[in-house]
Amino acid sequence: MSSGFDYVIKGGTIVDGLGGSPKSGDVAVAGGLIAEVGGSIDAGGAEVIDADGAIVTPGWIDLHTHYDGQVSWDDAMEPSSANGVTTIVMGNCGVGFAPVRPGQEQALIELMEGVEDIPGTALYEGMPWGNWETFGEYLNYLDSREYTLDIGAQIPHGAVRFYVMGERGRLNEDATADDLAAMSDVVAQGLSDGALGFSTSRIRAHRALWGEPVPGTFAADEELFAIADAMKSVDRGVFQIIPGEALGTLESMEPDIGSQIEEHARMVEVSKRSGRPVTFTLIPTSETDTKLPQDLWRTILERTAAANADGAQLFPQVSARPIGFLTGLSGYHAFIRRPSYMAIAHLPLAERAREMAKAEVRAAILAETDVPVDEPGSMKNVFGVFQRAAPALYPLANPVDYEPEMDSMFAMAAAAAGQDPLEYSYDFLIGEGGSRFAALMAVDVHSRMEILGEMLRHPDTVTGLSDAGAHVTLICDGSMPTSQLSHWTRDRHRGDQLPLEFLVAKQTSANARLHGLTDRGSLEVGKRADVNVIDHENLSVGPPEPHHDLPAGGTRLMQPVTGYVATMVKGTMTRRFDADTGNRPGGVVRSG
Repeated sequence: MSSGFDYVIKGGTIVDGLGGSPKSGDVAVAGGLIAEVGGSIDAGGAEVIDADGAIVTPGWIDLHTHYDGQVSWDDAMEPSSANGVTTIVMGNCGVGFAPVRPGQEQALIELMEGVEDIPGTALYEGMPWGNWETFGEYLNYLDSREYTLDIGAQIPHGAVRFYVMGERGRLNEDATADDLAAMSDVVAQGLSDGALGFSTSRIRAHRALWGEPVPGTFAADEELFAIADAMKSVDRGVFQIIPGEALGTLESMEPDIGSQIEEHARMVEVSKRSGRPVTFTLIPTSETDTKLPQDLWRTILERTAAANADGAQLFPQVSARPIGFLTGLSGYHAFIRRPSYMAIAHLPLAERAREMAKAEVRAAILAETDVPVDEPGSMKNVFGVFQRAAPALYPLANPVDYEPEMDSMFAMAAAAAGQDPLEYSYDFLIGEGGSRFAALMAVDVHSRMEILGEMLRHPDTVTGLSDAGAHVTLICDGSMPTSQLSHWTRDRHRGDQLPLEFLVAKQTSANARLHGLTDRGSLEVGKRADVNVIDHENLSVGPPEPHHDLPAGGTRLMQPVTGYVATMVKGTMTRRFDADTGNRPGGVVRSG
């Protein structure tokens, strides 16, 4: 006898995404929707997924990704699809590829390459420029393709400014009244065509390949408010922003665009004028930052709560682990601009490590002066950070511990070995055939995690900032949806854990509500069957591994993940036992 179900997930622990206590039972799927939840369900002729010992959750919704280029050449959408993500939102930080006039493509590529560290060669080679000009046409092009997951996109301020103002917009000149009217029209039309929001960046560290700040970095209040009014006119979209000084300040970077308190007041005004949600990056102040108070993040949360009580809709976006810069021979490291290293950089990884181990090569590289990078906005310039911060690096073990003890820092290990930390870093990197990685996360990771825990618990915050698809050889946080589950609900031993049901709701229904995605984010009858079946006890994230699969042979780092028994998108199995099934049920998700 047929039950009419396509799948019945049997005997799992249901964590429904609504914050309620987990419960044992079955989940039935039919026609791409959740058909029944709880109790014992007769499978009939449906395919049965054995979830005994596993948890059953909604699919994760990742609010902060940068797949804007990758979506045009890839359909697997890794690493997100391998981490249980069933809906992504891209077009963050004011960078993206639509709207675009013919001839503007190179500038948008150089902007993305500088800000998000996606190789320009991949963007030139992999993107079919000419298939779109307006944002609506870009969405239509994406809609002609199929993916493992659903894709939502935001309109990037940088592209809008360049599209409307040309070079004046790219170089951050002030907008005229006519410019503001034209930008408002572009944003309103893009939202009407299905964009999930509008994004902008106001941090001076975000720069194009040749050093120019992101268009819109210094936008006057009148420009931000004009965009807010455009959003109000169509009553759609989320305003996503990285506020000025969100990542701290550098004394040499001018002009000053105001403190975070002033930026917060702007965001309150944007939300009230637009009547729409505003989500903004909020991170703990760096221990080494002497200009911003160490508890500024708490002040921002208090002001957010007060503003929301007064009619605003502000949602600070926080990470579940410190955002770490990775260093390894397959990516960036302290020695990439030393002449003797540059002479062997083309060699295969293991051979390069063997060459670097030779006494004469080692001595030369350690003694040499760095060759300056031609492009001031290139992420290659991070070599200086790894030189200065060598004492604060943490080795990445398998599985990765995102809250390691301070005695594992290179400073401690180098002292024990009688070495300078930079010299110790060199010897670490060439070990195990050059496959090792270390990360710059925070000086005291435990203190940072304590702050992040408090931020996650705040009722107004949302979880995001994975940056999946970006910083392909520097940051590997596309695994954050997985590691935040394993660390905060199972592995954390240096502080309080978070309830499983709380953290599942935080990255499912809470994120769905922010973007008005009312058809997903929870295991309820009639909702989309975006589902994860997870072996919670054995969920694991390993150290990064290089993959040479970008267009034009580019390299990206991805972390191997295990523990996903099954992932469904719209009732279709996209992953089974941590492997891609080849099914592509995903498409574009539009506002409204």
